[in-house]
Amino acid sequence: QLRLVESGGGLVQPGGSLRLSCARSGSTSDYYVTGWFRQAPGKVREGVSCISNSEGSTDYADSVKGRFTISKDTAGNTVYLQMNSLEPEDTAVYYCAVMAFKRDCTDYETRKELVYWGQGTQVTVSS
Repeated sequence: QLRLVESGGGLVQPGGSLRLSCARSGSTSDYYVTGWFRQAPGKVREGVSCISNSEGSTDYADSVKGRFTISKDTAGNTVYLQMNSLEPEDTAVYYCAVMAFKRDCTDYETRKELVYWGQGTQVTVSS
């Protein structure tokens, strides 16, 4: 059974950096994408970034372009989200999700089928 565990969240001052990790255990389809999402209090969940395991292509929300970088280890078992120049607006619970049988990140934010979620990690940006 597929299991995802996020880590790396915490409290950071504005302008600071954090690196989130999403560790995958268990098998999935030969091709899939991994997305990072976030949900702030009182707001809907939004897609932050995505990476394709098979193509290596990536996607970013406009609000994080130039500040966040998604990557994966060679085996594809861990996906990272490097977050720089953090702003109070980045405060949220961050979740990773694997979308099976998906080759690229097109419309990853709205995928409903075969989506597996982690438990989330809290990121708080505050002085």
